[in-house]
Amino acid sequence: MKIEIWSDVVCPWCYIGKRRIENALAEFGHAEEVEVHWRSYQLDPGAPTEPTEDTTTMLARKYGQSPAGAKQMQDRVEAVAAEEGLIYRLSETLHLNTVDAHRLIHLAHEQGGNELQGRVKEALLKAYFTEARNVADHEVLREVAVAAGVDASRVDEVLAGTEFTAAVHADIEQAQAYGASGVPFFVIDEKYGVSGAQPTEVFTQVLERAWSEAHPRIEVLAAGSDGGQECGPDGCAI
Repeated sequence: MKIEIWSDVVCPWCYIGKRRIENALAEFGHAEEVEVHWRSYQLDPGAPTEPTEDTTTMLARKYGQSPAGAKQMQDRVEAVAAEEGLIYRLSETLHLNTVDAHRLIHLAHEQGGNELQGRVKEALLKAYFTEARNVADHEVLREVAVAAGVDASRVDEVLAGTEFTAAVHADIEQAQAYGASGVPFFVIDEKYGVSGAQPTEVFTQVLERAWSEAHPRIEVLAAGSDGGQECGPDGCAI
């Protein structure tokens, strides 16, 4: 089974959704046969690569609220995140561009497949939400990616150029083709789409349904008392 997840590293609900599907997979009987692949999405492609304001100020401006009102919005999200074991510092986070972070996530997949990609994704989310770091800054990105296991020389090469930019855009276009209007957005076996950081129970139901449909069980009809003899591991009935 393949799960593709579109998300942004500055999307608070994306980190919450990541934890919830991980919790569902932890209880899923076939988790060892599930492949999780991360896809890119940018909530604000026009955000600055050199941030000039924090997210509280940006939200207040965007929604026409006071800074206090925006902070209350962030406090509510922080409370939900805490229920999933995540510590957010939203009022300290910066409004920034994530294209370079996504390019490194693609690099991680090229270098180490889904496992390394998943480690880099988690590290970037933690760096932004828990540590309130500037994940548009190349020094920060390099430190995070290398610590997660990505080759340092390749990180430098990617950050110095535009490699994987087309792949980032292709992911975004695919999400739009699927009809995604936001993130997180989950696609299971290219058949089921789940929008938003749904409760763990919802992910559990979708996983079970997708697995059952991909591995249908044949209904076995019981033999009558006067026939339908068969052989088994212990021999044949006479």
